[in-house]
Amino acid sequence: MTLINTQTELNSNLTKKALAQKLGVSRSGLYYQKKRTLIDQEVRVQIEVVMTDNPRYGHKRIALNLKLNKKRILRVMKKFNLKPYRRRANKPRKKADEGKTPAKYANLIKGFCPIRPNVVWVSDFTYIKYQGRFIYLATIMDLYTREIIGWNISRFHNQELVLGALTDALEKIGETSDYFHSDQGSEYDSLSFTSFLDNLKTQISMSKKGSPWENGFQESFYSEFKMDLGDQNRFEQLGELVEAIHQTINYYNTKRIHTSLKMSPKEFKAKFYRKTLDTVSKKRGT
Repeated sequence: MTLINTQTELNSNLTKKALAQKLGVSRSGLYYQKKRTLIDQEVRVQIEVVMTDNPRYGHKRIALNLKLNKKRILRVMKKFNLKPYRRRANKPRKKADEGKTPAKYANLIKGFCPIRPNVVWVSDFTYIKYQGRFIYLATIMDLYTREIIGWNISRFHNQELVLGALTDALEKIGETSDYFHSDQGSEYDSLSFTSFLDNLKTQISMSKKGSPWENGFQESFYSEFKMDLGDQNRFEQLGELVEAIHQTINYYNTKRIHTSLKMSPKEFKAKFYRKTLDTVSKKRGT
């Protein structure tokens, strides 16, 4: 049937059943395109609601949030040109340089996969430029749960900055980790910091110098964190910026869906302990 003949049939007085037979489709197929358009519009609304609270979410996190197929979410986002806020370009991955000076402490967690919390803590710090000054943020992440368990903010990057983050983690968690991993910074290999870890009976692990990918979890966190934080110079007072930093970390820990975990770090941690408690209860009941 030619296009002209098809158009003629569509403009005729044929019943929908007869028209469907001539076109070789079911009667319900005549309504398919319209129904899909309406469904796509509804999905679009749902996506926009999620992106209002989570502007950095891509299609995978949105799909997890809405409990819908990620391919459908991606298709609808492309259809209506919905994009996450300030998506960054991928940077080429650097290759390790075998000529680098060996670290004072070896990388003990390379290829390591913890199976519970408080086995490996990883730490790093970053700077935040604010009104011509630099504010430094040090964080400690539990490698299993990906939760930021301790942090400290200071005007200076020194051993007190990272010691403050470690002290904060110890106070919140109530115990230490088996391993503590960081970059080869003077803040981390200072005598006071390494002695503190030695007293905790925690094994010290460090990346090779100039090899940030060996502490990639923290690198990735800071990349996302700064985009979630937004323009720091919008705050008139330093206290407002500090509060925003706390809120952004809390958002990451409690609400933001981690792509590897399929949920927030706090949810993942709670799920682990619920499962552990159930296992213990079953053993005691037998």
